[in-house]
Amino acid sequence: MGPPGPRDTQALLAFQDPPMEKSELELDPQQCDYHVDRQILNEQALEETGQRSRSPKSFRCTPPRCSKAIAWATLQRFLPILSWLPQYPAREWLLGDLLSGLSVGIVQLPQGLAYALLAGLPPVYGLYSSFYPVFVYFLFGTSRHISVGAFAVLSVMVGSVTEALVPSDSFLGPGNSSVNVSARDAARVEVASALSLLVGVFQIGLGLIHFGFVVTYLSEPLVRGYTTAASVQVLVSQLKHVFGLDPEDYSGPLSMIYILLDILWKLPKSNVSTIIVALVASVLLLAMKMINQKLDKKLPVPLPAELIMLIGATAISFGVGLNHKFGVGIVGDIPAGLMLPRIPDHHLFKNLMGNAFAMAVVGFAIAISLGKIFGMKHGYEVDNNQELIALGLSNFVGGFFHCFPISSSMSRSLVQEGSGGNTQIAGAISSLLILIVIVKVGELFNHLPKAILAVIVIINLKGMFLQFSDIKSLWKSNRVDLLIWLVTFVATILLNLDIGLAVAVGFALISVIFRTQLPHYSILGQVPDTDIYRDVTEYKEAKEVPGVKIFSCSATLYFANAEFYRQALKEKIGLDVDFLISKKKKLIKRQTWNAKKLPKGKKQKKNNAQKVSLDSSRSTGVNIKIDEMETGNAMEDGNAAKSVVSEKGSSALTLETLGLPQPNFHTLILDLGTLNFVDTVCIKTLKNIIRDFQEVEVNVYLAGCHGTMITQFESGNFFGDSITKGHLFVSIHDAVTFALKKSGSRTVKTVVATRM
Repeated sequence: MGPPGPRDTQALLAFQDPPMEKSELELDPQQCDYHVDRQILNEQALEETGQRSRSPKSFRCTPPRCSKAIAWATLQRFLPILSWLPQYPAREWLLGDLLSGLSVGIVQLPQGLAYALLAGLPPVYGLYSSFYPVFVYFLFGTSRHISVGAFAVLSVMVGSVTEALVPSDSFLGPGNSSVNVSARDAARVEVASALSLLVGVFQIGLGLIHFGFVVTYLSEPLVRGYTTAASVQVLVSQLKHVFGLDPEDYSGPLSMIYILLDILWKLPKSNVSTIIVALVASVLLLAMKMINQKLDKKLPVPLPAELIMLIGATAISFGVGLNHKFGVGIVGDIPAGLMLPRIPDHHLFKNLMGNAFAMAVVGFAIAISLGKIFGMKHGYEVDNNQELIALGLSNFVGGFFHCFPISSSMSRSLVQEGSGGNTQIAGAISSLLILIVIVKVGELFNHLPKAILAVIVIINLKGMFLQFSDIKSLWKSNRVDLLIWLVTFVATILLNLDIGLAVAVGFALISVIFRTQLPHYSILGQVPDTDIYRDVTEYKEAKEVPGVKIFSCSATLYFANAEFYRQALKEKIGLDVDFLISKKKKLIKRQTWNAKKLPKGKKQKKNNAQKVSLDSSRSTGVNIKIDEMETGNAMEDGNAAKSVVSEKGSSALTLETLGLPQPNFHTLILDLGTLNFVDTVCIKTLKNIIRDFQEVEVNVYLAGCHGTMITQFESGNFFGDSITKGHLFVSIHDAVTFALKKSGSRTVKTVVATRM
């Protein structure tokens, strides 16, 4: 092969064979060398070499074609069951799905009853919410393993809304003696149904406009802090059932604090029998869960601890008469059969918009997070937008059947996946089991103590309470994420779930802006014998290239950090360019004014003794500050200035002829490899930096821009007569090499200090 031409690139790879016994993963990078011989490439040369296309992209709208295949593919996309059910391997998967569905249904029964109490509704509505939405998701969902239905966090969000809009005080009987519970519950069911329908509308709408990426605004620390705070609210909401108390209903900011204080104030009035029931149930439930953990590998199916607790507690309550004899609160009447569908009251919608949107986002974030985890584990895709539509349809349909908003439950999803579930057929079987309970078995749980359901809820919050350990891990790994976690937790505790979520998202976005405003700025040096440049404060062997300053920023340059960028540039390079330009302009103005005062034709002899000698200042080791220079003395008679202005013109006035200190570098290179977008402020800032440094006789080059940034620079009219694509290089090393070649044998003089 001949020598490389002006547009050729020759890469020679010298590879040292490693010993045969070493695997590729054990290969030491130092055993491999590469050598590249090519010309220096600025953006203009790169476009010629790479033959960059300048033709604009076509945005022609082609009319949609209609065919049987396209129609069938579209139908499969919106109804995923049509794509996987015909290919369902019944022999391999049916038994696992059957056992998984029964296991999930057994867990879903007590959780549905318990979470209905969280929502402020009669327990039977938790069973409705565990049947209709689950069957709808079976048809439209793309995740095979998540278990949708009643979920603690959403249930407590619903409860905060129902208690705020339908307080018990509004249903007091004559003489304020007692609350009309049936009327109050009916009104709360109306609110919950309307809320479910609205949540469904929001989720369907977001899915149809492909807004599934909204979940990316909910970072993991935010979600974990939010669910931890929600679990604390769930705990507080269940204390009244554990102690047998009837606290006041509070809503809005600080409502959880008021409820907790009210419970503590009324603690002496607690029902001792209810406390004993709760304590015994807690011990037994924890014991059964510990047995499940120890015998996990030996048991084909985990012990249905919650179901055993429901059956045993109901039998004991009925036989002993806990309600009549000891005043222990019970679930009460659970009607058998399904209720007729009805349209929710549309007059409630205007008061539920904000809460519904918050629930739509939270419910989707939790479901898609679990779906992605199981999808990655088992090797299948989960469609964000289709999941939004599936959850939306589940909530929308549920709104007509007296359901409250639902999402995915982590505990039930783990049961569904761990017990052998392979598809949503397991979910369909669990919903059929709930249907049997609603139609025939539900009325048998009339005597179930509410304290038992409260204990089931609290024990199942164990996983969420373990998230408090995030504080320790985030303290060590990322303090900003820890701050997001803490702000989310505190805001949710104090301001309630809806406002707390808005504050958390707002704070998370502000933290991103804050981090881009205060990025890491550095001066780069060359790692010996490489074309790699790193921060000189972090790499001891990285040395600055003589006469060249390389400035790098770890964030993109835009309107929010442009001023910080300019200030950091001055500090890092040790040169206050604005002050130097100001002094230069003042001297030029004074010399021009003095030249005009000279009589015509009169020439004066140059007086070099009045100049400040940079060489003498270097030899004596004295740093001269600009603000300490007596410019008046330097031009006392105006000799040198008058001569220069009159004979050579103002264009010949340099820092040296003006007696001003010169920078100790001839080239400034700005590393723009971190840019991911360009705004007008970025373009203006870069133009000003280039102009200012050219004023003090420093060449400025840009390096490392991506191709899309070049297009944005062109659209923003960044390039012109003074700034061309020849100022922009493909890499820092290209810019450094070009700057050194251009400077030639130019002697780099010692810099005198400038005021910062």
